[in-house]
Formats: sequence, C-alpha cells, structure tokens
Amino acid sequence: MYSSNLPIWVSSKPSNSNKNILLYQFNQNPFLQFSKRLPPKSLSQSPSPFTRIRCRLLELRKRIETVKSTQKITEAMKLVAAAKVRRAQEAVINGRPFTEALVELLYTINESLQCDDVDCPLTVIRPVKKVALVVTTGDRGLCGSFNSAVIKKAESRISNLRGLGLDYTVISVGKKGNSYFSRKDDVSVERFVEGVGFPTAKEAQMIADDVFSLFVTEEVDKVELVYTKFVSLVKSDPVIRTLLPLSVRGEVFDVNGNCVDAVEDELFMLTTKEGKLAVERDKVRVEGGPISPLMQFEQDPVQILDAMMPLYLNSQILRALQESLASELAARMNAMSNATDNAVELKKNLSIVYNRERQAKITGEILEIVAGAEALT
Repeated sequence: MYSSNLPIWVSSKPSNSNKNILLYQFNQNPFLQFSKRLPPKSLSQSPSPFTRIRCRLLELRKRIETVKSTQKITEAMKLVAAAKVRRAQEAVINGRPFTEALVELLYTINESLQCDDVDCPLTVIRPVKKVALVVTTGDRGLCGSFNSAVIKKAESRISNLRGLGLDYTVISVGKKGNSYFSRKDDVSVERFVEGVGFPTAKEAQMIADDVFSLFVTEEVDKVELVYTKFVSLVKSDPVIRTLLPLSVRGEVFDVNGNCVDAVEDELFMLTTKEGKLAVERDKVRVEGGPISPLMQFEQDPVQILDAMMPLYLNSQILRALQESLASELAARMNAMSNATDNAVELKKNLSIVYNRERQAKITGEILEIVAGAEALT
C-alpha cells in the first residue's frame, strides 16, 4: 500500500469510506508525480515500460503528431517505390531472354572461331595487368543496405586486385557511388557517370563507349561489372560479372568461379488483396534453344563479331543498370515498409503514455478537490 506516500494536503483524518476510495483510485491510476515520493525499492519491484518517456502532455502531443507525419511520408514512399518497382521488374524480366540469347550466340561463334585465324579486338585474351571496374550504385538513399552492399563488394574486389599486384581503375555509375569514390584518394577513378532515373539505351551506350575505348587501346586488359542482381522483391545479390574479354567457356562466371547467369527467374506480381498490397509468385523459366554446330557464315565472321560486339556491350550494361534499379526500388520499398511499421508501434506507445499522463493529471485534480473539501468538513 502507498498510503504513507500520499501528499501532505490530504486530510490526516478522512472517513474510512473516502480513504478507501482514494487509495483504490490511486492504486488503479499511478501517475509520475508520485514516483519521486515512492521509495526506490517499490519502483524496482513494479517497473513500467513507459517510465523512460518523461515528457509533458504538450510535448507528447507534438511527438505523436511528428510520428504521424513521418508515418505518412514513409507510407507514401513505400507506395511510390512499389509502383515503380513493377515497371523496373518487367524491364528486367523482358530483357533477360534477349541478352542471354545474344551472349550464348556470341560465345558459340567465338568458340567456333578459335581454330581459325580471326582477329577481333574484343575477344583477345591477354595477360591481365589492369582491370576496369564498372560500379553501379543508386542515386538516392533510404533503401536499406543496398548502396553499402555494392560498395563493399567493389572494395573487396579492389583489395583482391591489390593483393594480386594488379592495377585497377573505376567507372562509377550513380550519385551514391560518385560521392563515395570522390572522397577516396587511394582509388583511381576513370569517370563519374550521373544517373538519369530509369535506364535507357543512350545512357548504356555512353558507358559502353568508354569501356570499348579503354579495352581496345589496351589501357585495361579486363572489364568487370559490379552491380546488384535482382532476384526477388525481398532478395538481391551484389555480383561481379566479367564483361570483356569474351570467354570461350560459354558461360559468364564471377571472380570466384560461380556462374551468375539467370537460369530460373521468380516473377513477383504486385496486386491488391482486401485493400492491402499483396504479392503473388509465379515462376518463369528461361530456356534457350540449341545452336546448330553446322552453322555457316555468309559474311566474314570478323564483320559479324564487329557488328554484334557493340550490341553486346550495350545490352549487358543496360541489363546491369536495370537490375540495379529494380533492386534499389525493392530495397526502398522494404525499408519504408519497416519504417512505417516502426512508426505505428512508436505512435501506439506514445499514445498509451499520453493517455496515462492525462488520466493521472485528471486524477490529481480530482484528488485535490476531494482533499480540499474533506479538509473543510
């Protein structure tokens, strides 16, 4: 019982009925202004999850309004990202069959011409002395660990190249990557490329021209793409993909020998169910037809390769940009969803504390009135 801790303005000889009523109300509605009169032992025996929030009613109302405004912003950003990620996802899914078929055709042609005396600058495999890394990041934040994961992947690859004693240069694509590498004095950067929103063939061609000139002039001996591969709305993996020179093995491998070609894609269709955002999964398998080993060339194979290699560079870089954008939007949608949930939980806790404070204040005023009236009688 806390009868010994009542304020001094309570009558010392109240009636038994009034005393029982006051003690019952006080036990049912403990308020913070009595906490300083309670002994520390009693406070430790009955801890409250809301004692850490010590604000006045006006401050609590302001905090609740601030959380509500933040919740509206994060909810809007979540819906915008969800609307954009569908378009980006469709671009990734629709573009993969073409790029994979083109890569398979080029690898087959290149492999069949290994026995012939054919000289194509982009297929020449020479001893690697310098590597160019095309690092693709996002233009904005608020997308979880998306940008930091790509940058960590690039830094890991740079450390490996330094350990092997190889030189390197970086082509940074995206504002976040540009901001990071511009502060790194120990990293050689060839060019900074600003993002323009949704990737286009024009932007990819500009990057492909830089890569082509670096490789043909033998300034670099290998070109690698560092980007985030879109797997699903809840998963994306930063990968390293060799762009030049063309390998004769017929598959694209990362630096660890793991194949990064997409064999099976999981298509996520965004729908609405009972007024809420829902996800339906539909697996789509991409199968490429076999290429006949009896293929004959009407034109010179060198002319065919020279005509298809620019298309190969453009398509691969465009695919990397599209997958990076889809991964960024999916990461932002998930991050804003988590932020919205946290805002709802924080608003709930603040509302409970606000109601307890308001009730305690009202109870204190009633106790003052009752005690004053009791003292006059």
